Amino acid sequence: MIGYAFMGRAHSHAWRTAPRFFDLPMAPEMAVLVGRSAAAAAAAADQLGWREVETDWRRVLERDDVDLVDICTPGDSHAEIAEAALEAGKHVLVEKPMANTVAQAETMVAAAVEARRRGVRSMVGFTYRRVPAIQLARQLIADGRIGEVRQVRAQYLQDWLADAEAPLSWRLDKDKAGSGALGDIGAHIVDLTQFLTGQRFAGVSGMLETFVTERPVAESFSGLHGTGGSERGPVTVDDAALFTARLTSGAPAVLEATRYAWGRKNAMRIEISGTSGSLAFDFEEMNVLQFFDGTEEARTGGFRRILVTEPDHPYTGHWWPAGHGLGYEHGFTHQVVDLVEALAADQDPAPSFEDGLHVQRVLDAVERSNAETHRWVQI
Repeated sequence: MIGYAFMGRAHSHAWRTAPRFFDLPMAPEMAVLVGRSAAAAAAAADQLGWREVETDWRRVLERDDVDLVDICTPGDSHAEIAEAALEAGKHVLVEKPMANTVAQAETMVAAAVEARRRGVRSMVGFTYRRVPAIQLARQLIADGRIGEVRQVRAQYLQDWLADAEAPLSWRLDKDKAGSGALGDIGAHIVDLTQFLTGQRFAGVSGMLETFVTERPVAESFSGLHGTGGSERGPVTVDDAALFTARLTSGAPAVLEATRYAWGRKNAMRIEISGTSGSLAFDFEEMNVLQFFDGTEEARTGGFRRILVTEPDHPYTGHWWPAGHGLGYEHGFTHQVVDLVEALAADQDPAPSFEDGLHVQRVLDAVERSNAETHRWVQI
């Protein structure tokens, strides 16, 4: 695994936990953790359960005991590491968004296609797909329970940058992150919309906004929060992204991603309305799916609250008794389960690099639309 901060901790937990709760066809061995600082990486490896430490990711690719590379670094390094790992015959899991630009994502797809011919697999880490309630929603849509998809509303609301004095991190640097709220959290609702509906985005009209253009330079950072010093630096990404879109069926969608919504900690919400019903989900209540059956008589109709913790709900039978909810970290564990099972079956895991490329094209179209007076951009 390359990188050991926020995402590295989540991925490490998943690699440790998956074989202890699921009967996996292969047992993951956490061989080596890569970080730029040997001392810091050693401390992280000891805490997170990695056997060894390396400071140069290129040396990891030369090791025969490494079969898979898990990339948890900022987006500016994804393409270089992923392409080299695939060339070296290593399976690759890379955090989202897959790259910082469409061009980078395209080269990654080309590398993945070539590697696939040699039996080397790749996957993008859109972990919210693995939330049991999201899996159930997808099943209900595929089964026709809401009819034909008519409209999508999706939001991802956070507030960790709402304070104008919150310090700079790499996520506020366009060179490292590619974009701000758009790519960091907007990518998730783009992917979920496509995953749930089975459709892709055909075009968008977007607007980006940076509310705070300068912030204190961080002296220390942990997760999403840090301590700023007296020096200040520029914010070169968006704080909020809003865009309208059409899916390939012509169904309209409205999406919003912001890290400036006071009081919203991780409110990833999606509501899909169809010809005969609706589904609604909010990650701040991640074990609940709201379902409205429009075929029921109006006298007793209403949204049904489904607690997605039953043994026959997706993934949940491997965890706790019904009603004992899951948390953020479980999506990463389910991601490991699905990846390992696909590798054991010599099958391509999902989402693929091609899926990641299409998300990147949507993000790029929003940026181009914003730069050109919010014009409609075909994808």
